[in-house]
Amino acid sequence: MTPIADGRAWDLTDLLGRPMGRITEASAKEFTIHPEGHALETMAGIEHGPFASLDAALAAIEKHTRGVCRRNPGEDQP
Repeated sequence: MTPIADGRAWDLTDLLGRPMGRITEASAKEFTIHPEGHALETMAGIEHGPFASLDAALAAIEKHTRGVCRRNPGEDQP
């Protein structure tokens, strides 16, 4: 996951660098998952939100995919 310049969206990529979608922040405590590309199949049936935090959205992805979803190194701040 990599933050986008506006600070209200994060690009999702898999470990091979393929785009998997985006998480957006519509307002405080409203984060939404927008799967794209390969993630449309991988995340079929996932709850898209809204989630109360970025971490809650990441946790939903991890639970659904049974994988690890993390920020890029050096990107510690949401």
